[in-house]
Amino acid sequence: MHDINFIRNNPKKFDLEIERRSNKPVSNKIIDLDKELRSLKTQLQDLQYKRNSSSREIGILMKKGLDVSILQNEVKLNKSKSSELEAKVINISQEINNILKNLPNILDEDVPIGLSEKNNVLIRSNGKIPKFDFLPKDHVELGEKLNQIDFKTAAKISGARFVITTEDIALLERALISFMLDINIKEFGHKEISPPYLVNSEILEGTGQLPKFSDDLFKTDSDKWLIPTAEVPITNVIRNEILNENDLPMNFVAYSPCFRAEAGAAGKDTRGMIRQHQFSKVEMVSIVKPEKSEEELIRITNCAERILQKLSLPYRVMLLCSGDTGFSARKTFDIEVWLPGQNNGKGEYREISSCSNCGDFQSRRMNARFRIQSSKELSYIHTLNGSCLAIGRTMIAILENHQNRDGSVNIPIPLQPYMHGKKIILNQDI
Repeated sequence: MHDINFIRNNPKKFDLEIERRSNKPVSNKIIDLDKELRSLKTQLQDLQYKRNSSSREIGILMKKGLDVSILQNEVKLNKSKSSELEAKVINISQEINNILKNLPNILDEDVPIGLSEKNNVLIRSNGKIPKFDFLPKDHVELGEKLNQIDFKTAAKISGARFVITTEDIALLERALISFMLDINIKEFGHKEISPPYLVNSEILEGTGQLPKFSDDLFKTDSDKWLIPTAEVPITNVIRNEILNENDLPMNFVAYSPCFRAEAGAAGKDTRGMIRQHQFSKVEMVSIVKPEKSEEELIRITNCAERILQKLSLPYRVMLLCSGDTGFSARKTFDIEVWLPGQNNGKGEYREISSCSNCGDFQSRRMNARFRIQSSKELSYIHTLNGSCLAIGRTMIAILENHQNRDGSVNIPIPLQPYMHGKKIILNQDI
């Protein structure tokens, strides 16, 4: 949500910022509606004052036994006018809110202008891309050869974009979840939360998925929604709250399954586990003071990188351009892991984590504030989120980067205690 005071005072600047997000200028319409709304509210106040004055006068006249019928008719007329005005106030307020709720966040100044991921900027790379003396297989071929990834049965049960994993690969998923949570808690100092996976509409409005992206979500018959990420319920923990400055920062981590309709991804990444309707993720959420949010974005990005470093997975960090930055974010770093089995064994980088600073965009939608200790004034909180990491894509990265010629897969050393001491996932044909 955007600050209406900023739009009133800086309409041209607001339009320029919105145009950076490929949206048409809208400040004139918002300001016209806002002026009409404030005029109606003033009229309402005037009518309320007249009604109160007339009511007091009626009481005085009635005690004197005088005729009050004219005044009573005026009160009825004013009450009727007030009802009409109140209805107009509600309608215009909703119209303004609908416009604001569908406008993306304003970008940070250093976000590059661009239309797509082709315009993203490389920040750094880490790790050595593995060299194989054989043509590396992708995770689909590896999983099927290991007989531990089953898309056919999953499709029979649930349809396309679902998967069943078994034995060591199923254990690998559980190991990654525990490993990532342990690192987040013990090394990064994050507080673990186990959130609900079903949420109300206003919760998704708070983080920006609704109303604009309803087609990307799964909705139940009971008017609840399956979460697309744990960011949604965790961030809303502070909804309608006034925190003390000493409560900040708040750093959370959560594991959850995630559910996405992928309505805008028809025909994209149809092979394997790259893009699923159901997948699992370990998510970080940070609640901080405004002056700390840029520093916090760097920190949580480093946290996600640390997991990849521990797993010996090569990756790169990209600063997203304006056309690729998410709706609620004002700045985003994507971490892309190297997948050697993709592109027919030529390999390519694919997103495995996205770390975003949302500024006060979400907190305004959620009405989440904190009290500044020195002045006792209220200020909107800044919220951030980041994947640490997407479990399915981490599994893919491990299978493809640590594969052997015979189709077996080496288990990274930090995961071996979580894999019951196993060091390798063996090919069934060996």
